[in-house]
Amino acid sequence: MGGFLEDNLARSVDEAEFVVDLSNVVRERSFGGPGARSLRRLHLLLQALITHTGDRDVRVYLVADESLLGNPREFPDQADVDRLRRWVAENLVEEVPDADERLLEIAGMTEIPVISGDTYVNHRDEYRWIQGNTWQFLKPVAGPNGTVVLTPLDMGFRSAAEISHRKEIDAFKVAGLLGPGRVPLIGILSRSWRCPDRRCTLYDVHRGNRVLPPRMYRGKPTCQIHGTTLIDDGPRPGMAQMKVVIDGLVAARFTVAEGSETRVGRNPQPGVSLYALLAPDVVGRVSREHVLVVFERGRVTVRDVSTYGSRMRRAGKRGQMGEWETMPPGAERPFRPGDEVELAPGVVITRSGRRFPDELPGAWQNSPLSSPPSAPGATATTLRS
Repeated sequence: MGGFLEDNLARSVDEAEFVVDLSNVVRERSFGGPGARSLRRLHLLLQALITHTGDRDVRVYLVADESLLGNPREFPDQADVDRLRRWVAENLVEEVPDADERLLEIAGMTEIPVISGDTYVNHRDEYRWIQGNTWQFLKPVAGPNGTVVLTPLDMGFRSAAEISHRKEIDAFKVAGLLGPGRVPLIGILSRSWRCPDRRCTLYDVHRGNRVLPPRMYRGKPTCQIHGTTLIDDGPRPGMAQMKVVIDGLVAARFTVAEGSETRVGRNPQPGVSLYALLAPDVVGRVSREHVLVVFERGRVTVRDVSTYGSRMRRAGKRGQMGEWETMPPGAERPFRPGDEVELAPGVVITRSGRRFPDELPGAWQNSPLSSPPSAPGATATTLRS
């Protein structure tokens, strides 16, 4: 079980498509067998997520309360305790005093989906974007034959009295990652940061293999290890993640950098080649250069440059997909998270559902929930399945 789990764990939020409330999952007794705490529940959740996304390489970022390992006797399997301790040491789990706050900080700043059974009622004063949210939370529930399925969690609206009551029951600290009007401090994520201690790479996008969003203390980005104010290291490199979906399954992925024009097709030179992924009866229906993906000033667009034509459909607010529409040749179209472009039957390029810092200011401005919350070119043109 260990190898399977670790292949899907991200050391950095930048690598992840979902953030998981590990403490909540490990303690969920409705699936995964007996015992107060069990890593088997995470194993089942990841199997469900692979089914849910069609992506066997889907990556998750784990956040856990320090209390999760505080009573190891609640784990029937001692191997789970040893594995969790190793994951914490190897930066595969971010261990914090209050996982709820950290999860909501990350979700509020990045719009990355959260997997948890918690409805976070006692945090809704500070994170008002939770109220009425129907798309950003997934709940793991028991499925047939011992499996787990992921269901969208409608967070609904809670009254001020109910929120106040929950806060009295479960007191919490204010993390400080909200600005005027309780809008997330997007500017913090738009910059690169580094700790004054040169040995520390937790926030360094250039040196770290695990890059954390900064924590705020008294209005300043602060290293949670050394307690020192982080140094602004310039603009954060922009990127957007794409997925290649073949017959409903994610076959590969690639990232596109800010300031780039990336050609995708059968075998563009230069560009992202799909040739090795295509079946013989399909390869002739994909043009050598089929679509052009442009990432400029935080906005991603796509243009059909093919001989055979392309179709596009939009992702709705609640995750439902719109109707396929033929793309006019040469016309530029916005390419937003969740949107899909079909190059040939069964061959789709889609934007990852998560957003990156360059896109977030506009996303918050245009969202109905807005009152809450370097070298150009493709980052990777060698596709991995």
